Amino acid sequence: MTVDKELEKLSRTTPPAADPEARARALAAAMQAFDNAQNNAAAAQGNAKGWRPSSIINWIWSPAMNKKFLAGSALATLLVIPAAGYLTVELSRNGSPIVDQTEIAGNLSQNNAPKPAEPVTAAPQLSETPAEESRPHPSSAAGGAQVAQDKEQQATAKPVTPQASEFDAGGVAVLNKSEGSAATLGAAKRAAPAAPGMVAQGQLLAEPMAVAPSPVPPADGRAQLQRDPDRERFANAAANPIKSVATDPVSTFSADVDSASYSFVRRSLTGGAMPDPQSVRVEEMINYFPYDWPRPDNAGQPFKATVTVMPTPWNQDTQLMHVAIKGYDIAPATTPHANLVFLIDVSGSMDEPDKLPLLKSAFRLLVNRLKPDDSVSIVTYAGNAGTVLEPTRGAEKSKILAAIDRLEAGGSTGGAEGIEAAYDLAKRAFVKDGVNRVILATDGDFNVGPSSDEDLKRIIEEKRKDGIFLTVLGFGRGSLNDSLMQTLAQNGNGSAAYIDTLAEAQKTLVEEAGSTLFPIAKDVKFQVEFNPERIAEYRLIGYETRALNREDFNNDRVDAGDIGSGHSVTAIYEITPKGSPAVMNDDLRYGAADKAPAETASGAHQGELAFVKMRYKRPGEDQSALITTPVGEGNTVATIDAAPQDVRFSVAVAAFGQKLSRVPAVDAYSYQAIADLAAASRGTDHFGYRSDFLGLVRLADGLSQR
Repeated sequence: MTVDKELEKLSRTTPPAADPEARARALAAAMQAFDNAQNNAAAAQGNAKGWRPSSIINWIWSPAMNKKFLAGSALATLLVIPAAGYLTVELSRNGSPIVDQTEIAGNLSQNNAPKPAEPVTAAPQLSETPAEESRPHPSSAAGGAQVAQDKEQQATAKPVTPQASEFDAGGVAVLNKSEGSAATLGAAKRAAPAAPGMVAQGQLLAEPMAVAPSPVPPADGRAQLQRDPDRERFANAAANPIKSVATDPVSTFSADVDSASYSFVRRSLTGGAMPDPQSVRVEEMINYFPYDWPRPDNAGQPFKATVTVMPTPWNQDTQLMHVAIKGYDIAPATTPHANLVFLIDVSGSMDEPDKLPLLKSAFRLLVNRLKPDDSVSIVTYAGNAGTVLEPTRGAEKSKILAAIDRLEAGGSTGGAEGIEAAYDLAKRAFVKDGVNRVILATDGDFNVGPSSDEDLKRIIEEKRKDGIFLTVLGFGRGSLNDSLMQTLAQNGNGSAAYIDTLAEAQKTLVEEAGSTLFPIAKDVKFQVEFNPERIAEYRLIGYETRALNREDFNNDRVDAGDIGSGHSVTAIYEITPKGSPAVMNDDLRYGAADKAPAETASGAHQGELAFVKMRYKRPGEDQSALITTPVGEGNTVATIDAAPQDVRFSVAVAAFGQKLSRVPAVDAYSYQAIADLAAASRGTDHFGYRSDFLGLVRLADGLSQR
C-alpha cells in the first residue's frame, strides 16, 4: 500500500523542465556517432560523389543545435522536420541521387533546409508482362502479403493519359491538372510530345502504371524492360496430311508471298537455338529467295506458270511436282505514284535496340528510295494514336527523315486506334491509279482497345474496301505476335515480313521495293486437280495457313493473297504415282461413289498428271481472270540433277523447312544432304542469300546434335 501511494503521489508531480542545452548536446552527439559509424560502411548506391545523407543532416544540425538561441525554438523545429524527412527518404531508397554540395550550401545560407524529393505517385512500367509476374515469387507469408499489397497499390493507382484532343496549337500534349503530373522515362524532364511517339525533351508516357517493387535500377537511371521469351505467338497449324486422289483430287490454296518465317528461323539459329516448329512456314522460306522463273512478256497476263516434275530426294518412291510463277515486273520509270502511310508502334515494348531504333533506320532506307511526287504520312500509336506527319511530298526528304528521327517509345499498345487513323489518312490522300498503302511496323503486341485477332481482322477487312493495301513489318523478339501479323496481312490485301537486321530491311524495302509496294494482282488463288489414273496420293508442302475450300476458288468474294511487281511464288507437292510402294491409303472397296462422270479422266487427258488453275484480279477490279496449265510427261525430268538450278535450290529449302518443323517425311533426310543439294544448286548469288542459307543449315545440324 505504501509503495502504491508513493507511486500515485509521484504521478501527480510535475516533472522538471528539460535543459535545452543538454538536449542539444545529446542529440548532436548521437548524430555524430551515427555519422562515424557510417564512415566505416560503403557509401549508399548512387552517391558516387557528394556527401552521404547523414553527413549532410549532421552538418546542418550540429551548428544550429549548439546555438542556445535556436534550441527549443520554432525555427529549430522548422529545420528538424524537413531534415529528418529528407534523411528518412534517402536512407530508405534503393539508390540515392547524387547530392550537389553547392546547392546544400546555398540552401543553408538562406536558412533553408534541403527540400524532400518530389513524391512519385505513379511510375512507368514498361513491361508488357503483368507486374506481379516479373517480381520474385514470394516464399513466405510475408512475401505473399507484400504481393497482395502491391496488387492493391496497382489497382488504386490513377493513370495519367493524354487524350487525342488534348494538344495545344503547337502540337504539345496538355494534361488535365487534376490527373497529376506525367511520369517520364530517363531524366526527370517534363516535356510532352507533339503527338504520341514524338519527344522533344525527355519522354511522356501515355499511360503510367502503379508503383511496384523492382530491382535496383541501372546506373543510367532508365527503367528496365521485362521480357518474357515465351510470349511470342505463332499460328498453330499442323502440317498438311497425305490425301488420296480417289476421294480428294482437288487442292485449293491462296498465294503467299510473305517472307517473315525465314527471318524468324535465322534469328533463332544465329542466336544458338533451334526455332519453334510453329514459327516455320515452309512456303515463306521457299519464297524468301529470288528466283529467275520464266516471266510474262507484258502486263496483259501478269503471270506465267512453270511446272517441273522430278524424283523426290528424300523418298525414292515419290515425286515432286514443282509449280512456279513469276509476276510481271514493272519498270522503275513507269511505277505509279505512291501514297504511303507509315503506321508506327511506339509503345513501351518497342524500346529495344532491335525494335524502334532498327525500325527508324529501315524507314530511312525506304524514304531515300521514294520519288519526288510520292507522298508520305506518319501515324504513331501508344495508348492513343496521333498524326506525326501530314502527307508530305517525297521531295521533302529532310522533313520526313526529321519526323522519323524524333520518334521515341513509351506507353501501352493501342493498335486498333492507330489502324483507324492510318487508313483515314491514306483515304484522305488517296491517289487515283496510284499505290495507296499503309505500312504497319510493330512487334505485334496490341494490348489496349480491340486487340483480339478477330476484332482487328474485322477492322482490316472493312478498310480494304477503300482500295488501300497493307504491309506488316515485324520487329524484335520477346513479345512478337506473328499470329496477329499474319491475320492483318492476309485480310488487308497485303504481305508480312520480319525485319531482324538492317540488311533484311535493305532487302525488303529497297532491293525488293517493287514487289513490296506495287501490286499487280490481288486475290490470287491456286487450284490443282490430280488425275486419279496416274496419281494415287499427294501432299502440299506448306501453305497450311492459306488453305481454301474447293468452292472458294470460283467465288470472287473470297479474299486471297496479293502479288507485287516481280514477285515469284512457288508451290511444291509431293505426289505418289499409281502403284508405288509409298502409297499410304488402301483402295476403296466400292470406289468413289460421289465422283461425277465428268471428273473421270477422258481419253484426251489420260496422259496428264494434273491440271493447274490460277485465278487473280487486277488492282481496282472485282472480277477474276483465269489461267490454266496442264501438267504432263513433257514437264517431267528423270533425275533431280536434271531439274533447273533454281528448282533444285528451292527443293533444298523445302526440305530444310520441313525438317525444322518436324515433318516425319524428311526424318531420314540429313542436314548434310540438304546442304549438299543447296551447295550444288547455289548458282550466281549476287546478294549472298544462298550462302547465308548454307550457314543456317550447318548451324541447325550442329544444334540438333546437342
